[in-house]
Amino acid sequence: MTINFPELARQAAADGVITADEVLALRRAAWPDGRIDQTEAEAILAINDVVSAKSPEWVDFLVEAVGEYALNGTEPRGYVADATADWLIARLDHDGRLDSAAELELLVRVLEKALGTPDHLKDYALAQIERAVLTGEGPTRDASILGGGALDAGSITEAECKLLRRVIFASGGDRPAAVSQREAEMLFRIKDATLGADNAPEWQRLFVQGVGNYLQGWTGGSAITRDRAAELEGFMNERSSSFGSFFSRMSRVGAKDLRSAAQDLLANAPARDFAGEAGAEAALTSPEQSWLDGRIGADGRTDPLEAALLAFLAEG
Repeated sequence: MTINFPELARQAAADGVITADEVLALRRAAWPDGRIDQTEAEAILAINDVVSAKSPEWVDFLVEAVGEYALNGTEPRGYVADATADWLIARLDHDGRLDSAAELELLVRVLEKALGTPDHLKDYALAQIERAVLTGEGPTRDASILGGGALDAGSITEAECKLLRRVIFASGGDRPAAVSQREAEMLFRIKDATLGADNAPEWQRLFVQGVGNYLQGWTGGSAITRDRAAELEGFMNERSSSFGSFFSRMSRVGAKDLRSAAQDLLANAPARDFAGEAGAEAALTSPEQSWLDGRIGADGRTDPLEAALLAFLAEG
């Protein structure tokens, strides 16, 4: 980078503001090669630490730039490495919590775009939202950026529902685009802590769909892990010349022979019953039923959200 980050950080610290022109200068300096390295990401986060007035332009730049490093700073691209997740949490964490909605949005966007992430990165993001709901303080209550509003502790806002949905169903995590047991248990904790409160209308739908997804979700289409992706990438790189030779030989084979071979292969391939697999997943197993009974029977009564969940499961 050609821009003087220490000087820009000092300027930002003086008035707590970074202007749109300064953000534009950072964009031009950060992406001449289309990549962000760790030094550049560290410099951007250092400026974020001293900027108190975080404009939409700054938030967009922070999320895009640091997200680019988190997602593509190591191979295979698109997967967040364990070391990168540890670095990001350590760099954003302030005594166990995030200070701003901009930092939370960065985490959420990384989880949404990643092909895979370590589970503890997703857990950390969810913990920030849960803490804000329980305490009434935290980045989700920053109305200037996320529209959180100033609700009391023990209630859940529309912004928090949207964030929870984005994180829970993000592509990165232990069950891509699906809800894990830990996440379902978190939804139950939030439900118990917010019963009877002035919650967002979206909350009941999120609770029912989230827990229902865990209990009935089909996992037949799960994404491959980062380690497996690295193995496949290495395999392709090592054998690129062999593949070239293979396709060269194939070019000398007649189209009729190729069609015949393909038809024979498809005819003999066993058909996969996707509908049957999904239906089998929807039926609750004995451990799942025991888990659900334990959660619903914990206080000796069935509250309105639990009743809605049971009705949803009965329809499935």
